[in-house]
Amino acid sequence: MTNADPDLSRTATPPEPCLLIATAFDRGEVTQLRHSAAACAHAAGLRGQRLNDFVLAVNELTTNAVRHGGGRGSLRMWRQAGSLVCEVSDHGDGVSSRLPGDHRRPARESVGGWGLWLARELSDTMDVASDQAGTVVRITTLLPTPHAAPD
Repeated sequence: MTNADPDLSRTATPPEPCLLIATAFDRGEVTQLRHSAAACAHAAGLRGQRLNDFVLAVNELTTNAVRHGGGRGSLRMWRQAGSLVCEVSDHGDGVSSRLPGDHRRPARESVGGWGLWLARELSDTMDVASDQAGTVVRITTLLPTPHAAPD
């Protein structure tokens, strides 16, 4: 490279997010959506336990949307900057303001309250926005770094 050649690595914009799934769902579609999420996460590079954990977290969020969020929801999944992101939203009454910040494991005998906790435990990050118009939960998991092929 010469001084006349621009260093593109410093001026290049980061890659755009790559949308993998964008769909509305109801109770009857949760199982198929779990299979679609698994296929997309696998295609994005997740394998083994990381794949299983991410798919279980997505399933917990979609199940919560159906159970607590008005019987239906929407899911978007995309690949962005070395991560796989999944966002599940619903139009329920919202969750208690204490739930998103409560990182304690639910009591063993507790019948409910496991979904958000599991999603948080099984993903690298989780953000929750909730009010009387509904809830949006976004989880991310880091994708493995591809290894360069040996010369």
